[in-house]
Amino acid sequence: MKGWYHMKIKAAVVYYPNAPYVIEEIDLAEPKENEVLVKIASSGVCYTDYMVTSGEAPLSFPVVPGHEGSGIVERVGSLVTDFAPGDRVCMSFSYCNECYACITGRPYECEENPRLNFGGRAYDGTSRLTKDGMELSNFFNQSSFATYAVTHRNNLVLVPDSMDLNLTGPLGCGIQTGAGAVLNCLSPEPVSSFLVVGCGGVGMSALMAAKVCGCSVIIAIDTVDSRLDLALELGATHTVNAGKADPVAAVKDITNGKGVDYAVNASGKGATARMALDCTQSFGKLAVIGGGGDVSFRHIGARVIIGLTEGWSIPRLFIPKLIYLYQQGLFPFDKMVKFYDFDDINTASDDALSGKTIKPILLMDR
Repeated sequence: MKGWYHMKIKAAVVYYPNAPYVIEEIDLAEPKENEVLVKIASSGVCYTDYMVTSGEAPLSFPVVPGHEGSGIVERVGSLVTDFAPGDRVCMSFSYCNECYACITGRPYECEENPRLNFGGRAYDGTSRLTKDGMELSNFFNQSSFATYAVTHRNNLVLVPDSMDLNLTGPLGCGIQTGAGAVLNCLSPEPVSSFLVVGCGGVGMSALMAAKVCGCSVIIAIDTVDSRLDLALELGATHTVNAGKADPVAAVKDITNGKGVDYAVNASGKGATARMALDCTQSFGKLAVIGGGGDVSFRHIGARVIIGLTEGWSIPRLFIPKLIYLYQQGLFPFDKMVKFYDFDDINTASDDALSGKTIKPILLMDR
């Protein structure tokens, strides 16, 4: 491939806030010394992609979203020794591997996180994506809503041959975020009580992780009955439709007036964070995932509130654990997945936002 400088790929481009995805041909530059070219097999659709397309995230347009990609390594930069052509990989978030957070084993709190994941450019500040000479912003140093992606070696996680590659992309963000909130952060004891508010991909992952931990009471709160039905299938012992009942009263009733030991707010809304805290008992712990606006707490008492990103995950260590749990039948995240053709990306995005599909996965070549 000597002399190769760029290639033509298909990508889903968004040209301005709230515009639809447009799949078209763009140029992708070759990987630099610490980068890898990946032929994308599939990519999960996450709410964070909507934050990009709506203009909520601090990215300039036009942009190619996508940050839950999986695929096959096609080419590696001159300094890449941990990956080789033919490797099966999924992609996760970017981190610098040099700041205090990174060198102390907490890449999810990397000081360069805003720039590397939401800055729209690669590590060196340049873009690998262009359309008719116009630079396009990338996302999470991936832009996996495309047939190929150039990403940094730090983004990559090897996928074993025994695992369905098309399922693995969402492990890199939404699924590890929810599962990690429980397994890496809260670490509930067996026979404890657990609550999740919001039964999207993140919340369902937290729920399944609570079952792995042996929680005896697992309560799921949402406003969509179909999600609550699936929550029961995935391990919930009780469900509450917050549109039909007072969730705090319902949780207190289920727990004999005490409240739960552990809770995860996975709705991304500040108001539900306060509600989730009100559902915990004294000395209870609440993990708050994502943003959602301001929230105030009148009385916290002896409870603990923890904010976290990416499930406190070190992807190269944590994602293989999730794959193992899945293969043992203990973490059946495939039950919340629906596959879509790449050309149907706008339908997949709409279905995710409406709650019709919990975790859409785009297949790039079907």
